[in-house]
Amino acid sequence: MAISKLYGKLKFKASLKLITGMHISSSSDFSAIGAVDTVVIRDPFTYEPIIPGSSLKGKLRYLLSRVTTDKKEISGLMDERVELKRLFGTAVDDGESRQSRLQFYDVRLMEKSRDKMQKMDFDLPYTEIKFENTIDRITGMANPRQIERVPAGAEFNFQLVYNIESLDEMMKDLELLKTGLEVLQMDYIGGHGSRGYGKVTFGLFEIELKNYSEESIDLQPIQNMFK
Repeated sequence: MAISKLYGKLKFKASLKLITGMHISSSSDFSAIGAVDTVVIRDPFTYEPIIPGSSLKGKLRYLLSRVTTDKKEISGLMDERVELKRLFGTAVDDGESRQSRLQFYDVRLMEKSRDKMQKMDFDLPYTEIKFENTIDRITGMANPRQIERVPAGAEFNFQLVYNIESLDEMMKDLELLKTGLEVLQMDYIGGHGSRGYGKVTFGLFEIELKNYSEESIDLQPIQNMFK
């Protein structure tokens, strides 16, 4: 894999607020009778719910693949547009791998949201239990289950870094990123989105530029784009 010149880095920061309860599942091999069937992923040290960076990256890439394709169906990463491959990276592209220009981070609770939730009467620390039924279409029998959710109103610290590897391609990359974030707010994060889970909205973006080259990089057009 060839290594590209790094002109600089753009750091994006914003609040990410849950409009509806969110469930991003943690793997579980065993569930005792009467226990919660599907639990959320948490930080092992603080026990606070988190949104994994891998979940955000995968969802943004999935949505942008569907939005930008000129095909009726996408059978795999090889069908993606080259703009997506350079933005998100790919293991093999014409015999050569591409490094992702985006760096995702696990998204953690904002301090003010954490403090507020600690004072609230939840079923579990920071989360609520949602009781749901699935209906067998053949027998008509109900199958009740308990799903753990991060409640609506919780706010997280969203962070994302874009590596500037091409000054000519930078603005087009960022336009694509902006589209992905806009579509995400019309979609959902995590599971059970068709039932209303995982609706999110972003607050105002703060953008920080670190320039490692002698080339001039104007931050103002980027800030205007993400207003």
